[in-house]
Amino acid sequence: MSVFSQSFSPCGRFLAAGNNYGEIAVFSLSAALSPDATALNQKPVLTFTAHEGPVFSLLSTDCHLLSAGNGEISAWSWSELTKKNVKPLWTRRPNYKSSLEIPEINSMTINPRDNSLVVGGGDNNIHVMDLENGVFKTVLQGHSDYVHCVTVREREAEILSGGEDGAVRLWDSRTGQCVHCIEVYKYEVCARPQYGKWISCVTTDSDWMLCGGGPSLSLWHLRSLSPTSIFNLSGCQRQSTFHQDLILTVGEGAFVSHCLLGGEVKAQIPCTPQSLNTLQLNNNSTEHRVLTVGGSSDRIDVFTNLSYRAFSLRF
Repeated sequence: MSVFSQSFSPCGRFLAAGNNYGEIAVFSLSAALSPDATALNQKPVLTFTAHEGPVFSLLSTDCHLLSAGNGEISAWSWSELTKKNVKPLWTRRPNYKSSLEIPEINSMTINPRDNSLVVGGGDNNIHVMDLENGVFKTVLQGHSDYVHCVTVREREAEILSGGEDGAVRLWDSRTGQCVHCIEVYKYEVCARPQYGKWISCVTTDSDWMLCGGGPSLSLWHLRSLSPTSIFNLSGCQRQSTFHQDLILTVGEGAFVSHCLLGGEVKAQIPCTPQSLNTLQLNNNSTEHRVLTVGGSSDRIDVFTNLSYRAFSLRF
């Protein structure tokens, strides 16, 4: 089993995780973190099949869990899931050119500016859906291969996307135009031809961007569009995040890397899965503030303190 995606409930008391079989498991963090927790509390309170293909992306809104499978997105009510009712509120499919191909959806993010859902996947395009009425309103075209990751730079009204083609594109979310295209693998400090040119993760924090994949994980200043730090990590990084004055990142290798903004790898904290796909920080609840990571295993590691694994949830 591989765990590909995670999302915390809006209240922060539950964690949803998606696997390669199209299943979603819901865990009770409040039960698993309670002082008298047993092994049973580390198992899901609910597991259900959501999609035919792997669940590559999960996302929570104020009251819904959104899941992406093969070519479709489904919405589930968090309040119903916690009562073990598993009926999707809706399922939508982006407007694909051909009805025969079913491109996988690799990544989703919400653009709070206009309450839209930004979706990237296997048809090389980014689809934008209005969450109010469930209509796909825009298609951003420019990548020449799979889109692996999407994120939003809220203040600038920009969408960023990274793809198999080795490009990070910055889009104006108001016009749908691509305003910049950074071909990361063409920068000598970032290039690692032995791993390829694909971009598997991109994330932003105001004027800063982190991206990596085939090329080394690197920190970029978005006003000057130049790399400022390169992180000397082995293998490809699959998900990274800014956390206080650190960068937390996971990928090939059984550890979470803690990096300083200047480029230094400060620590590598051991994990159960041999290779990692997803890391999530629970910022929805002060009481259950944890880091959870998943990958090539049925176990999801939980860190109550960033410097060591506290226990594992079991899919």
